[in-house]
Amino acid sequence: MKELPYIVPSSQAEIQEAFAVHQTTYEFYYEVKTRSEFNRYCQWYYQTAAENRRELAKMRGEPNILSWFRR
Repeated sequence: MKELPYIVPSSQAEIQEAFAVHQTTYEFYYEVKTRSEFNRYCQWYYQTAAENRRELAKMRGEPNILSWFRR
């Protein structure tokens, strides 16, 4: 343990500042990643919902074959 001060010759305040900068950077990039994933999910959701609406409108225009067998 005696060699540790030679490996990290910085003061305690500089070390704390470096870790604080690292933590802030990590949190920033995590937030960017999270928002990007959420935006990608929203785009997928809106696209899927639009496809489902088109399919539903198409199905409503088709004759209901199952009702022919329910008499």
